[in-house]
Amino acid sequence: MSFNRTEVRWRERLRHPLWLLCALLALVPTADAQITIRITRSSESAQPVAVVPFAGSADLPVDLADIVAADLERSGVFKPMPVTEMPDRPSEFSAIKFEDWRRLNMDSLVIGSIATTAPDRYEISFRVVNVIQGNQIAGYRMPATAANLRHTAHRIADVVFEQLTGKKGAFATRIAYVTVDRDNGVKRYRLLVADIDGANARTLLESPQPIMSPDWAPDGERIAYVSFENRNSAIYVQDVPTGNRQVVASGEGINSSPAFSPDGRRLAMTLSRDGNPEIYVRDLDSGQLQRLTADPAIDTEASWSPDGRRLAFTSDRGGGPQIYLMDYPSGQVRRVTFDKGSYNARPRFAPDGDMLALVHQNDGGYRIAVLGLKDDSFRILSNSKLDESPSFAPNGQMILYATDGVLGTELAAVSVNGRVRQRLAVPYGEVREPAWGPFRE
Repeated sequence: MSFNRTEVRWRERLRHPLWLLCALLALVPTADAQITIRITRSSESAQPVAVVPFAGSADLPVDLADIVAADLERSGVFKPMPVTEMPDRPSEFSAIKFEDWRRLNMDSLVIGSIATTAPDRYEISFRVVNVIQGNQIAGYRMPATAANLRHTAHRIADVVFEQLTGKKGAFATRIAYVTVDRDNGVKRYRLLVADIDGANARTLLESPQPIMSPDWAPDGERIAYVSFENRNSAIYVQDVPTGNRQVVASGEGINSSPAFSPDGRRLAMTLSRDGNPEIYVRDLDSGQLQRLTADPAIDTEASWSPDGRRLAFTSDRGGGPQIYLMDYPSGQVRRVTFDKGSYNARPRFAPDGDMLALVHQNDGGYRIAVLGLKDDSFRILSNSKLDESPSFAPNGQMILYATDGVLGTELAAVSVNGRVRQRLAVPYGEVREPAWGPFRE
């Protein structure tokens, strides 16, 4: 559940569940349409790196080195060298001519080779090399199959990123998002899951009625979402590998904003069982429902802290939409967006629990901002007129969100320091409601 950006008064809009329909415009007619990522701003201090084509990769269906280089470039932290500019293509440490690379001001190399161990099975060996010091930083071997070569390439990029930055990479993760297809004027909504680079898009659910607010379970095996397929909102939890799903909240009124607890055993949600939107928590094993708020105001859009001890949510109990923190399970509540404007909504905890991403009204537009919970720092990160639905990468380095695009709504990503920006779009249509998945083993 996200606040629709219209001239209608905020309170009146939430009182009526039909406003949710107006908040949904999404994208892509088929799951085959791939998201294209365009870097619009990189860090001025991007590090040079060369990902040399791996020996033995000529007959593979994908170019592992190319995927690794593309991942590193999208991070904004690295500036990969084009293959055509490389002075050599070594696959072993002993074959590296360090002086040639130093003359080109190269900092790091990634070299490797691929050996076939059985039909459609491979062993990938790679090294991360410090060119300036002339030594090996790390060396790894990874098994792979023909079916998971792309995922293996993302895992390699994660290793390289962590070795060179000291921070965990998030290239092997997935995203969920909502799309809509117009067929002779009739909308078809889809919930899709894809790799973070847009590849391997897969439809989890297709419906003639709106789908919204996907949220990943921490195990990456389940997704909670809101569907209107029975003409009223209902919250579902669906198993990603099998497609099996169950209804966890339904009935008249609002059933929205599902959010998994860090242990995956509970689901926070917004329900209007007494006519007013309030925050509830359902135990997914027992079905027990606990009401957390009881205020005449609208309370919605809950997000769990990583330790499961706090919930951030949006409420207009102070006269307009602002962010509040609740201690769980004591229920004590305090407002955290003082002196931050008249509109702050859709809070999402950073993976370290020290920061919130949120939607902030600024200069007539709606922007993505981050709020430091320890020092009350506040930074506006986006610059479009309609930015919404922020979602942190599991390593806390980037925030994915929905924004205005040339063809309508598309996805964008921005680093938490604002130095790196990306646009994620499709050849036609619109994208909305992004959710960045957890780390994958």
